[in-house]
Amino acid sequence: MADKLNKNDALFQFLLRLGDNTLVLGHRVSEWCGHSPVLEEDIALANTALDMIGQTQFWLGLAGEVEGKGRTADNLAFLRDVWDFRNLLLVEQPNGDFGQTMMRQFLFDAWHSIMLGRLMKSSDQRIADIAEKASKEVAYHLERSADTVAGLGDGTEESHAKMQTALDLLWPYIGEMFVGDEVDAEMVKAGVAPDPASLRDEYDALVGRVLADATLTTPDSKFAHKGGKTGMRHSEHLGHILTQMQWLQRAYPGATW
Repeated sequence: MADKLNKNDALFQFLLRLGDNTLVLGHRVSEWCGHSPVLEEDIALANTALDMIGQTQFWLGLAGEVEGKGRTADNLAFLRDVWDFRNLLLVEQPNGDFGQTMMRQFLFDAWHSIMLGRLMKSSDQRIADIAEKASKEVAYHLERSADTVAGLGDGTEESHAKMQTALDLLWPYIGEMFVGDEVDAEMVKAGVAPDPASLRDEYDALVGRVLADATLTTPDSKFAHKGGKTGMRHSEHLGHILTQMQWLQRAYPGATW
C-alpha cells in the first residue's frame, strides 16, 4: 500500500476490506455444507454463506468501479493473491468444531451489524444503499449466532467448556476490527465511514450481554493480532482457502458455462 493515499485509492482499499471479509467468511461457513451436526443447521449455515457471498458481489463490484481498471467482482475474488486480500484475520480462522464456528460468527456479526449501521449514514450513497440491504441479512445472522452462543455456553458442562475454549482462542483476533490506519482516516475525513475505534464501546456492550447470558468469561487479554486488513500479514489458512476457492478460474481462465 502506498505511503500516501488519495481519497479514491483509500475508498478502493476500504471496499476491498468489506468485500474480502464477507468473501472469506462466506467461503469458510460454506465448508459446513453437508457436514453440519443436524439438517437445520446445515441449511442455516448454507444460507448464511450465500448471504455473505451476495454482499461480496456488491462490495467488490463497487470496488472494481471505483478502481476504474475494468476489474469485476469475479476478477477481484478469483484473480488476486494472498497479499492482495484485506480481510480481518478473524474470518480466515479454521472452522474447528461447531461451537468454534458459531463463536467466530458471533464475534464477527456483532461488529458487522454495528459497522453496517454506521455505513447506512455514509456520505457515499452507493455504500449507504449496500449497507442498508446487507444490514437486514446481518440482523438475522447476529440473532442466530448470539442465540446459539448463549444456548451452548449455558448448556451442558461439555458445551460450556467448548464455547469458553472457542472464545479464548478467537478473542485475540477482535482487536484488529478497531485499529485505524490511513485508509480509515481518509474515510472518516470524507464522511464515508466511521473511525473504527468509535465502534468499540457499542461492540463491548453487545458482546458482553450475550457472553453473560452464555455464562462465559470474557478474556482479560488486550493482545490483538493484526495485519490482515492492511495486507501486511495473513495466517497460513488464507492460502489454503484461496487454493480451494480459486483453482477452477486459475486452471481454466475465463471459463464460462
